[in-house]
Amino acid sequence: MTIYLDYNATAPVRPAVIEAMTEAARRHGNPSSVHASGRAARHRIEAARRDIAALIGRDDGDVIFTGSGTEADALAVRGLGRTSIAVSAIEHDAVLAAAPGAARIPVASDGVVDLCALEALLSTETPGLVCVMWANNETGAVQPVAEIARLAHTAGWLLHVDAVQGAGRLDPAALSEADSIALSAHKLGGPPGVGALLVREGLAVTALIGGGGQERGRRSGTENDIGIAGFAVAATIAAQERETEVARLSALRSRIEDGVRRRATDVRIPGGDADRLCNTVSVALPGVAAETQVMTLDLAGIAVSAGSACSSGKVKRSHVLDAMFPGDPVAAEAIRVSLGWNSTMDDCDRFLHAWGAMRDRLSPVARPSNAESVPE
Repeated sequence: MTIYLDYNATAPVRPAVIEAMTEAARRHGNPSSVHASGRAARHRIEAARRDIAALIGRDDGDVIFTGSGTEADALAVRGLGRTSIAVSAIEHDAVLAAAPGAARIPVASDGVVDLCALEALLSTETPGLVCVMWANNETGAVQPVAEIARLAHTAGWLLHVDAVQGAGRLDPAALSEADSIALSAHKLGGPPGVGALLVREGLAVTALIGGGGQERGRRSGTENDIGIAGFAVAATIAAQERETEVARLSALRSRIEDGVRRRATDVRIPGGDADRLCNTVSVALPGVAAETQVMTLDLAGIAVSAGSACSSGKVKRSHVLDAMFPGDPVAAEAIRVSLGWNSTMDDCDRFLHAWGAMRDRLSPVARPSNAESVPE
């Protein structure tokens, strides 16, 4: 059986979510239709809108349903109509691709945005849109979004926060001053193919997709009421379990970090000195390519990622680690271990066993000692 440790890529769908989607499929109707079936579907969507808004302490009127977190990011970057855009150097590819000419905000070696550099940038550029993710998908480093919002608003800028990884794991009070927020269902144990953009009341958004005028004219296309029903259940469970899950997953993360450090003194934990997500650890094995590590662990029945699994389906050098450690080989040597609602202590122990065996076999540091121990 595969040990799944790639929740930041996608979480297994929760049983309660499957039940909710199955029930919604049995009662499916077009929510734009005026007959009884359509009105019932509309009612379910509006109820879900309230549940998802509650996950981060917002009003349901702020929620625009999208087809993914990527689309939500693109809708914010392109739909808010700001020509001047600044993005952190560690943003997800969804944001970077939507704003290819944006100014880059540097980060320190712990993966946290350099607030002094941000303040200087905001004072010299025409006010527009700042994009800073709540928590990084590779290292788990949590960004000071409340302070970033204060700096942005003081300088006349808006703030967009990609909260895909942080939602359900961090205190939503930190997002109270964000102007727009992107969410994704499948990171929470909901279905893939459903996301949301939450926009501050009174802030205009130009639709990227025209047509039927759904989502109050901000995102056309018949809403995925089946997926939205699953999203709502996943959001509700995540909100209810947040405090207990943070404690449980923090203990599992510590077990992994302590375990790899005991097995290898040369191991590196990028972002290890920052405030991080409870479920995420980046593990760099010097001298061993990330792609080799991912494949070796996969053959041992352990599923992990390197970099952002959403970007291309391929293992490539991490732009996040390049931003943290310019010119350092660590950007091509780190894997990401991410935990979630179904992770157990046994999963961690099996990972550590497989990782230790891999390290002993592949690490340039370990190999000479192994060779010396073999009698001639």
